Amino acid sequence: MKNKLVVILGPTASGKTDLSLKLAKKYNGEVVSADSRQIYKRMDIGTAKPSPQAKPRRMTGPSYIIDGIVHWMLDIKNPNQEYTVAEYKKDAIKAIKNIQKRGKLPIMVGGTGLYIKTVVENLDIPKVKANPLLRKKLEKQMQKKGLEFVFQKLIKLDPEAAYIVDPKNPRRVIRALEITLLTKQPFSKQRKSGKPLFDVLELGMFVPTEKLNQRINLRVDEMLEDGLIKEVQNLIKKYGAGQQAFDAIGYREIIDYLNKKITLEKASELIKTNTWHYAKRQMTWFKPNKKIHWISGQKEAEKLTKQFLK
Repeated sequence: MKNKLVVILGPTASGKTDLSLKLAKKYNGEVVSADSRQIYKRMDIGTAKPSPQAKPRRMTGPSYIIDGIVHWMLDIKNPNQEYTVAEYKKDAIKAIKNIQKRGKLPIMVGGTGLYIKTVVENLDIPKVKANPLLRKKLEKQMQKKGLEFVFQKLIKLDPEAAYIVDPKNPRRVIRALEITLLTKQPFSKQRKSGKPLFDVLELGMFVPTEKLNQRINLRVDEMLEDGLIKEVQNLIKKYGAGQQAFDAIGYREIIDYLNKKITLEKASELIKTNTWHYAKRQMTWFKPNKKIHWISGQKEAEKLTKQFLK
């Protein structure tokens, strides 16, 4: 197990969390989250964050214990704090090595493809500083001509960005276009793979289209029943509605509802539709990776993991 890393990936609502807990229990593992929204504190319901039972004792770094399993990379930032992919890579690698050092199996779990790729392929992430003048110009274009206009401008320069940038997230669209214009290189091609740091097994959760859509719809209904509106209200009260973190699916729609721009029924419908589109983008991102073993259940995962750990 010295340098082993198991990765469980796939679209949202595909059952990654449940599988990670089962494998962690069976193979003496700890979980490292690869979810770009679950890093934020108090963003729990809308990100489908698993509920903690306790905080780890005498350990530095882990977020908390879920069903007896130590979890890392959850609740590490406040919603008003920025967190880059380069920072995630550094923190996640540190967590993985910590787990390995103690003779346990690190299991990376999540659907944020870039987070996973940056660790698995040891990507070199270029640091491109924000350009206030250019950003202001792009924001003015967005206000005047709409977000779709700016997104199409990005896609014209970098067609592959359509699969990795949320077209409904203004900050992500503007940042991707800003990087593309400043570097004169496609945003999607900005990262180069380095020498692999770990011996990796990638397990992809496969769920048939219709079933996945049903799961997404059910999850959104449960989020609303569990108090998503109250969660968003509390977050706005503490941090204000303009935080980048709140551009995430589930939060932006509820903010529009609270601002009386749309009805609750419409907000629910939009969350389901946008989540489904996000799931499709996730699958498009993962599809070219031929190293992924696509599985449909626990037995397949256990069989592959057992072979991998021999």
